[in-house]
Amino acid sequence: QVQLVESGGGLVQAGDSLTLSCTASGRTFSSYAMGWFRQAPGKEREFVAAISRIGGSTYYTDSVKGRFTISRDNAKNTGYLQMNSLQPEDTAVYYCAAAWTSNRVSVYRSRSQYDYWGQGTQVTVSS
Repeated sequence: QVQLVESGGGLVQAGDSLTLSCTASGRTFSSYAMGWFRQAPGKEREFVAAISRIGGSTYYTDSVKGRFTISRDNAKNTGYLQMNSLQPEDTAVYYCAAAWTSNRVSVYRSRSQYDYWGQGTQVTVSS
């Protein structure tokens, strides 16, 4: 079992930056691909970004490409989501998730592919 804890959310103004962290415990973090999702009020939880086990592969939803960067430090059991040029439409609860995989390069975009989830951290962007 893997426990995931997100941190780093907050209230910012449009154009500001935030870095979210996702700290894992319980199992070998490097055995899991990682993803970030977000859920705005009244909307479905949506995919944001994903990274492979070792970090060599990444994938982003179109709306965040060029603004967000996903990364990980397996030695620290931590994943990150660097968010730049934040906009009000980025306001949501952000969740990290982990997917066990034997594939070193795969990334996953579907919620159903993930085994473990964090509790979420709120990001609010004011205009």
